Amino acid sequence: MKQLGIFIALCLTALYLGSCDINRNLMFKTPKGEFAITDSIPMSPATDYQISVDDKISFALSTNEGTKLIESMSGVTEYTDREKEGREYLVLKSGIVELPVIGEVYVAGLTIKQCEDTLEHLFSAQYRNPFVQVKVTNQRVIVFPGGGSAAKVIPLVNANTTIMEALAEAGGIADRGRAANIKLIRKENGVRKVYLIDLSTIEGLKFVDMVVQANDYIYVEPNPDVVRGVVAEIAPVLSTLSSVFIIITVIRNLK
Repeated sequence: MKQLGIFIALCLTALYLGSCDINRNLMFKTPKGEFAITDSIPMSPATDYQISVDDKISFALSTNEGTKLIESMSGVTEYTDREKEGREYLVLKSGIVELPVIGEVYVAGLTIKQCEDTLEHLFSAQYRNPFVQVKVTNQRVIVFPGGGSAAKVIPLVNANTTIMEALAEAGGIADRGRAANIKLIRKENGVRKVYLIDLSTIEGLKFVDMVVQANDYIYVEPNPDVVRGVVAEIAPVLSTLSSVFIIITVIRNLK
């Protein structure tokens, strides 16, 4: 009985030590006394997107104020190579992008419309009444759907992609995900803000049309997998303790 008691005590000690490290992969835990923003959640961007360093942009150029573009769309004529969207151009750390014909242009901090106006002005030295369309091609959000380890990078193909569309692109909320605890992490004025969204009830419909922005993180908090975590952590320890207990028992029986 004494040996059994010692073994049980060792098992409990292993269980305690193992439970301290369970679910180490959980992210963005909210410290006590702090909380995420649950009200005043912005449903759409307050300002237009501004081009930033490391963005990739592409542009389409048409002359004569876009006449050929309209003709092409109506089937009257075709785009020339110059008028089609071409390669991507990287915005350097200096905020400058190097473009064909016009060379280096400072675009960091410009909205898409401001960038188009700037390029039209610069291209007007070479082309008659240029019409320019600019697109940022590497806008994306990162979604953690609540599986504990899975994450997906979702390209923002549409400017008005909603949080529901982003979650759908990521495969929906995982089995372990908590729909009542979805954190949208967004950088505003150089500071990361955390908005807490509850989609677990019908009241969450008011958030489904929330427009996500480039570089947002959507984190669905997973439910802790305590049982599996405990088993995984203490199984090797229990195996070792069982072996030691068997060896001790055999040695004592040989005496």
